[in-house]
Amino acid sequence: MEDSALAVRALTYMLLASIMLHRAADVPAIISGKLALKYAGRGLEALQAVATASLHRSLAEFEKCLTDYPSVLREDSIISTHLDAMYDTLLQQNLARIVEPYSRVEVAHVAATIALPQDVVENKLSMMILDGQLDGILDQGEGCLDIFDHAETVKTYAAALPVMEHTGHVVESLYRKAQHIL
Repeated sequence: MEDSALAVRALTYMLLASIMLHRAADVPAIISGKLALKYAGRGLEALQAVATASLHRSLAEFEKCLTDYPSVLREDSIISTHLDAMYDTLLQQNLARIVEPYSRVEVAHVAATIALPQDVVENKLSMMILDGQLDGILDQGEGCLDIFDHAETVKTYAAALPVMEHTGHVVESLYRKAQHIL
């Protein structure tokens, strides 16, 4: 592989790393740099579009990038794998933002709001519940998502456990001393 192709690949991976580290705002500065300008092309343009979608946290913009630049974004397995992970993250963030104000919401409404098929949204919501990212249940009979209020942990219980343990040690110590006296 010639030096120019290696430089473009290294620059592409550097941009991808910036995007994945939630530093997508750095991408335009890197691309407009003096050294990067001579490697400008469709690959860098594609990653700049992905960075913009990441900054806007827009699933629609991200999907548009994937349809506009399929050869650039899907041919390289490293880029493709990381973009799949980014898609999952964006989808989770968007779903969490949509369902946040509700205590009960229809899955069909969520799917219409995010413009995805209902089964895809339902599967992702169930995965979020199983992963502990969303506290609720899916009522498939009614096609609704019931979201639970966040139960705050009682700090008294956590503080009482060490007190009970120390009390147990004191009682045992007193019992042993009482045995020696008798």
